[in-house]
Amino acid sequence: MTALTLAPAAAALIIIAVWDTGPGVLAAAGVTAVALAAGIAYRHVRDLALLRAAIETLGTGAAKVALERPVLFDAELDEAVARAAREHAATRHEMEAALAGHEAVVSGLPDPLILVSADGRITGANPAARELCAADPAGRDLAAVLRHPALLAAVDEVLTSAAQRVVEFDTPGGVPRHFAARIARLPAPTRDGTVAIIALHDLTALKRAEQMRADFIANASHELRTPLTSLLGFIETLRGPAREDAAARERFLTVMYEQAARMSRLVEDLLSLSRIELHEHTPPHGRADVADLVRRVTGMLELQARRKAMRFVIELPDLPPVAGDPDELIHVFQNLLDNAIKYGRAGTEIRITGKPAAPGSAGARRLGRAGVIVAVHDQGEGIEPKHLPRLTERFYRVDTARSRQLGGTGLGLAIVKHILNRHRGVLDIESTPGRGSVFTVYLPAATPARENPVPRPGNARRGRAASS
Repeated sequence: MTALTLAPAAAALIIIAVWDTGPGVLAAAGVTAVALAAGIAYRHVRDLALLRAAIETLGTGAAKVALERPVLFDAELDEAVARAAREHAATRHEMEAALAGHEAVVSGLPDPLILVSADGRITGANPAARELCAADPAGRDLAAVLRHPALLAAVDEVLTSAAQRVVEFDTPGGVPRHFAARIARLPAPTRDGTVAIIALHDLTALKRAEQMRADFIANASHELRTPLTSLLGFIETLRGPAREDAAARERFLTVMYEQAARMSRLVEDLLSLSRIELHEHTPPHGRADVADLVRRVTGMLELQARRKAMRFVIELPDLPPVAGDPDELIHVFQNLLDNAIKYGRAGTEIRITGKPAAPGSAGARRLGRAGVIVAVHDQGEGIEPKHLPRLTERFYRVDTARSRQLGGTGLGLAIVKHILNRHRGVLDIESTPGRGSVFTVYLPAATPARENPVPRPGNARRGRAASS
């Protein structure tokens, strides 16, 4: 029996007990009975309010639910509420742990994942997707983040009717990337409005490997044909008419050695270029001291410069470290200084100057962030303006015969361009016929926390005939 049932019964018992005692006593008993009934009802109503508050707290997901005291005359109900609270807290804890585990898995995936609502708005993205977009795209329209017609059309199909679609697309920029996108519709919309998920798989390395094999075969067959033909001709001559001619044999062997050495350099540069292109879409994560790298390279090339009575003049102030791979950056400065020696006039200076690219400066605007500028000045014959737009192309030479005579492969500046592309840097070349050329390298400065700058299009605007 509940308190509301007992209150009238208790009042009636009191009145019956004093019925025969007289009107005054009966009146007092009536007042007492009413007060007792009211007290019991009040306590019951209060306990019901506490019980309701406890149940409402349980519905909000609180970890603990506690009553001030057991509900009057109904300890079983009190225990049932407490037990439900404990079970609810345990279930909520399990669900939160499972959700945290799922979020950790999604965050740790190397492939970008993007969540989309029915109106094409991005409702969420994992860290890989945020890195791809250079910022958190949540809340933005998908068409403003991934501007590719085929991808957007596939997303529209999934949002309207299709269960899933798969499409491949390229991202624009100085270093294009190739992705395969799988768009799938969720069984039911989530609380934040998500109705579809886009999973992106980076195919850039695979596509570059395929292109690398094709380019290697085409370039190798084209560039190796001449020295191979020359070698075969000399070998045939030595096996025939010049078999007993010692002077001719010595002369031919010297030329054969030069041609074989040229082929060796060519293959080495082709392999180096292919390796760089394979990882060009992935920025390096190291730090490098540009001034130290330049001094190391000039030390390696000092003997080569002395043969032409040339000398290096280094004018590098204190420069901030740059974000980059020291070995690859050594390759950059080695190719540039090697070109300066080969194409500079004998007895001249090769100046290497540098300065920081402070935020807001022209150099920083070209990089999209603060950085370092290093320039190599030579005093050679210079290059005509009509050649500048194509000079970082593979095997492009201003003077083919001279380049080959100096031991060039036509790949040196192509390698420089692709290394700088990987470093999100810029190569700029200015040249005045009769006075010389200036090769300027822009490199982004290293930061304590890794940044995700927007890729800069056209990282190598102009170039010069390669010789390394």
